[in-house]
Amino acid sequence: MNTRIDPAALEAAEAAPPSHDASDPTLLARMIEAGILVETGEDGIYGRSAAFEDVLERLSVAVTLLGADQNAEVLRFPPALRRRDFEDSEYLKSFPDLAGTIHAFQGNDADHRRLLAALDATIAAGDGERSDEWMDQQKPTRLVFTPAACYPIYPVIARRGALPEGGATFDVFSYCFRHEPSVDPSRMQMFRMREFVRLGSPGDVMTFREKWIERGSAFVKMLGLPFDIDLANDPFFGRGGKIVANSQREQQLKFELVIPVATPGRPTACLSFNYHMDHFGTLWKIDCANGDVAHSACVAFGMERTTLALFRHHGLDVRAWPDGVRALLWGDTQAAIDAALR
Repeated sequence: MNTRIDPAALEAAEAAPPSHDASDPTLLARMIEAGILVETGEDGIYGRSAAFEDVLERLSVAVTLLGADQNAEVLRFPPALRRRDFEDSEYLKSFPDLAGTIHAFQGNDADHRRLLAALDATIAAGDGERSDEWMDQQKPTRLVFTPAACYPIYPVIARRGALPEGGATFDVFSYCFRHEPSVDPSRMQMFRMREFVRLGSPGDVMTFREKWIERGSAFVKMLGLPFDIDLANDPFFGRGGKIVANSQREQQLKFELVIPVATPGRPTACLSFNYHMDHFGTLWKIDCANGDVAHSACVAFGMERTTLALFRHHGLDVRAWPDGVRALLWGDTQAAIDAALR
């Protein structure tokens, strides 16, 4: 698949009206009313019902089978990252507004008394404006929340030494955190991300990304969901970030598979296909077997977002979903995936 896009064609495509149907701004309210999501009082933080989790877990099984031929090493980490690795990752240079650090009480008895006094005053405010004075007793720990599922693996791989001949592929899955509270249910603050990550030569990782653009598109078609593949950029922070974002688009480093979910006129990125060039290889000193700096690419599945898209387009009663979708998720998933790959 050729992922190079003619700039003039791209401009025309971006100026054209969306080819898919409108999003559903009532989706969150309907899912909460049906008990599929559980409101917590905090935007972007929701409980998940058995029905929601069942769909998500079945999606994850299908993604596993979709990538079974990648011979990927499976790595699972908790949703926390060593602060030192986070500092070295340069995430704060690009996304300081999204990062979440982990704090904890580390004081003595006197500090504890001050904390409790401040907490009593906070609670006494009732429904009024609450003070955060008690948090003065909370100090940074050695951990931060994981911002993307792949972030823990780069320092681990770097400590192993050079990659094996032919590079390496990894299957990672984790809860992630990004501080962007929103009433859009597809923009959760804590969410799960499934990734296949490829490290190796530039040719290898570009072939990997092109294959996954095709494969991800075929998978979403099997799910019966409308989608587009768009050239995209990450939400880099500040005025300087606009320059970086423009460069990312000009080099066509990031594509997204977008599906209308909840926000009218703005479809949601449910899969992303990213070419990092040698950024992580240089940052973490990861080399190929021949001594060249490793390039990397990844495909990331937004698990909650894709689950929401299924409920949005097929309805809140999974028993009434289209036969093909039910066959994929609740039937012989292996056979359905094999047929798609053929």
